[in-house]
Amino acid sequence: MAKRSIIFICLLIMSLVVSACSGKEEKKPSKTQEDIREISVRINSDPDFLDPHKAKASLTFRVMLNVFEGLFNPLPDGSIEPAIAETYEVSDDGLVYTFKIRNGVQFHNGNAVAANDVKYSFERIMGTKTGEPLSSDFNVIQAIETPDDKTVVMKLKQPDSSFLYRLTANQSAIIPESNDADQNTKPIGTGPFQFVEYNPENNLIIEKNKDYWKKGKPYLDKVKFVFQTDNQSALLSLQGGQVDITDVPAHKISELEKDFSIIKQDNNSVFLLGFNHDKKPFSDVRVRQAINYAINKDEIIEATFSGLATKLGSNMSPAMGSFYKEGLDNHYKPDVDKAKKLLAEAGYPDGFSTTLTVSSHNEIYSNAAQVAVEQLKKVGITAEIKVIEWAKWLEDVYGKKDYDMTLIDFTGKLDPFKVLGRYVSDNKGSNLVNFNNPEYDKLMADVIAEKDEAKQIDLYKQAQEILTEEAAAVFIADFQTPWALNPKLEGFKTYPIFYMDMSEIRPKK
Repeated sequence: MAKRSIIFICLLIMSLVVSACSGKEEKKPSKTQEDIREISVRINSDPDFLDPHKAKASLTFRVMLNVFEGLFNPLPDGSIEPAIAETYEVSDDGLVYTFKIRNGVQFHNGNAVAANDVKYSFERIMGTKTGEPLSSDFNVIQAIETPDDKTVVMKLKQPDSSFLYRLTANQSAIIPESNDADQNTKPIGTGPFQFVEYNPENNLIIEKNKDYWKKGKPYLDKVKFVFQTDNQSALLSLQGGQVDITDVPAHKISELEKDFSIIKQDNNSVFLLGFNHDKKPFSDVRVRQAINYAINKDEIIEATFSGLATKLGSNMSPAMGSFYKEGLDNHYKPDVDKAKKLLAEAGYPDGFSTTLTVSSHNEIYSNAAQVAVEQLKKVGITAEIKVIEWAKWLEDVYGKKDYDMTLIDFTGKLDPFKVLGRYVSDNKGSNLVNFNNPEYDKLMADVIAEKDEAKQIDLYKQAQEILTEEAAAVFIADFQTPWALNPKLEGFKTYPIFYMDMSEIRPKK
């Protein structure tokens, strides 16, 4: 009996050992917070270009500013700080800018950044060799000199009060000449992350730049930007753990805030209903003013953004501080009778028919369009909503200006001139509505030459008044973007521009 008992006990112990090595016990332990080194981030749509000098879409910069840097980098408070340029000096007459290149800055191919790389980057944007500028932002530069490998001297044709603001990566990324032919397929910059691969309509992957000049950053090893147009699909991906960060509709916050960190970002953007001034009847200011009276901005804000927005009256947000002109948001109080009277004076007593073209990459445009169409009906304007893909919108509406009316949000900028300069008549690239006003052009020419900030502020406010009086567009709101994050993450910083800074995100301590 004793032997049988011993045998039984041994068999029992063996069975327990086997059991401990199988089934549930074989499952790997869940990741600890410290293990989070790779994350997925949802983005509404694909980039337009990977080449930073050719990109125009704000969604592109939201992703690719992690890869590129300029002589300066943006800060969350809207100011800028030296980046590739460690120091700079400006001559007393405001015509000569001298930059010293920071030691230890490398491109992602391992090459050190030198003065010639800066010269090449700016001359590429300016079209010095091709005769075809990629941007008009640097027409003010007369010459660029590189007296040594660490010094860049830029000589301007005239003083430019906003010049330094244009030296961040979303306007003038520094890239190597050796990668010129491949910059749109295998982009190389100096940022905290380097490009790995891009799979159209699927994802874009970046990984840690181990040689980044800001020691200790970034914290993450890899970031995958997942392209998902549909908000519901993005929410399911967030809740299922496939995505760690996504923007969410405002009305979904209450059901998400128990399980996810919610951060509300002030965009410093301008959501507007734009008209093509080069097409009748929008060439008539009375028609544009009538539409302003027909639109109830509060209804659009509530229906589209669940109230998470600041009503605007011109093309500038209160986020721009002292440059913002207060009191314009109620210049056109909703008034159907005034709208009908103005339409009749313009020769459209029975209204007219038009097309409202919007992009499919974010539901806010379609949502706002549906409300606007119903409001326009009340004054006799019949607007057919035409939904097109984002790439098509960029090509036809923004590029060719082939549209009647559209809804879009203009990306926030650090520079007040960049915010209002898009309405200068000869700014063909950015002047979406084809606004043309000589008085406005003169104001903008004066402000760029003005050194005194108080006088600059006054000129910018006058410019905003003109945009409102001339009804350049229906300036609706600066809306907030709510972000939902994996609660195990921290370090998500918001900027007054379209930029998702992945370098600060890290496991929560």
